[in-house]
Amino acid sequence: MKKLTFRQLLVVASMLFGMFFGAGNLIFPASMGQLAGRNLWLASVGFLITGVGLPLLGVAALGISREEGLLELSSRVSKGYGLFFTCLLYLTIGPFFAIPRCATVSYTVGIQRMLPETGQNLALAVFSLVFFGAVLFFSLRPGEILTWIGKVLNPLFLCFLAVLILRALTAPLGSVADIDPTGSYATAALPTGLLEGYNTMDALASLAFGIIVVNAIRGLGVEEPGQVAKSTVLAGLFSSLLMAAIYLMVTVVGAQSRGLFEASSNGGEALAQIAEQYFGPAGALILAATVTIACLKTAVGLITSCGETFVKIFPHGPSYRVWAVTFCVVSFLIANLGLNAILDYSTPVLMFLYPLSIVLILLTLCGGFFGNDKTVLKWTIGCTAVASVFDLLRTLPGETQAFFHLEGVVALAQTWLPLCKQGFGWVLPAFVGLVIGLVLRRVRRA
Repeated sequence: MKKLTFRQLLVVASMLFGMFFGAGNLIFPASMGQLAGRNLWLASVGFLITGVGLPLLGVAALGISREEGLLELSSRVSKGYGLFFTCLLYLTIGPFFAIPRCATVSYTVGIQRMLPETGQNLALAVFSLVFFGAVLFFSLRPGEILTWIGKVLNPLFLCFLAVLILRALTAPLGSVADIDPTGSYATAALPTGLLEGYNTMDALASLAFGIIVVNAIRGLGVEEPGQVAKSTVLAGLFSSLLMAAIYLMVTVVGAQSRGLFEASSNGGEALAQIAEQYFGPAGALILAATVTIACLKTAVGLITSCGETFVKIFPHGPSYRVWAVTFCVVSFLIANLGLNAILDYSTPVLMFLYPLSIVLILLTLCGGFFGNDKTVLKWTIGCTAVASVFDLLRTLPGETQAFFHLEGVVALAQTWLPLCKQGFGWVLPAFVGLVIGLVLRRVRRA
């Protein structure tokens, strides 16, 4: 029975880490560190739960379930739900939000600061065109993704990142203990960190990247389902440990920077200030290279995953090549709307999708206790979905809420739905749905 060697396992883990870790995974912990100050450890616990723990559980759920991908896993609820959830999740982490964000973050953090203020729109268009040209080049060779990401792009990214982080940690700009927390981090560091971890989109990506990991492991000669599942979980564990270590270091660097700088408007600006402080003009080049490579490898993984999934969903539809080109074109167009527009509308969608993903992952891992019964799955997912709609409405931009006259609905939800104001209004309904499903299952079996 073929098993992966330790070296092969590390390469697969490197590939998985490379697809997970984009520029967003740098800017959010840097910003959190600046805002959390001395409360960064409590905030980091929350961030690691949703930013590392959930992705690990997502990869484990796919490996343990022995399903081929998210479509099969979510179709355990029903075929209709499986199609709806799979398409929505892949479009969210794909051409609608995450992939365009890769290009705009690369430009905003790495390139924009090196160009004059005039002509920024044209510069963004040119940069994103080159960026997605490179993404398409790699994505049209999905059979080589293990080599490109696992052996080339990811080690290159880690080298650039190590230069910046090690320099900052060995010559800190301030003491973490002296930095006062600001905003919600002063009074609710843990739950704020939990919600901040949503922004990485990694829990969603863990459900999407499973098919790539499984195919890579099989491509190395492992065919026995139990070994594929074990290798998938181990690769997820190694990549998660590396992510957790980097998150903590970037968060500490962000907090220490408050000894010299005021809190920045976003993590990208914070990283730019830190890089320039330590390396002068060369810092901008180091940061640009680090962020662009991080975003490039993540975008390649997302395009590949989305393309392969949509070919499977629509077997008589367009080919993988057509899907890859289409997703790159759509991502290019949305990227040119600008980073702020993307972030404003990605948050509400994440507030809807994350609870559904969390519940699906937990139900999959615990499915043996209730035989993966459809009644339990439907009631739990259904109640979660209803409550998540209110979280979506609550986090829409103010002008959108006003246009659709949603203020009354949002106020009602925040009054009557426990934890809604904190962003966890789905928790109690999910538990109620689980209890109802288990009771109905028991009654039916009696």
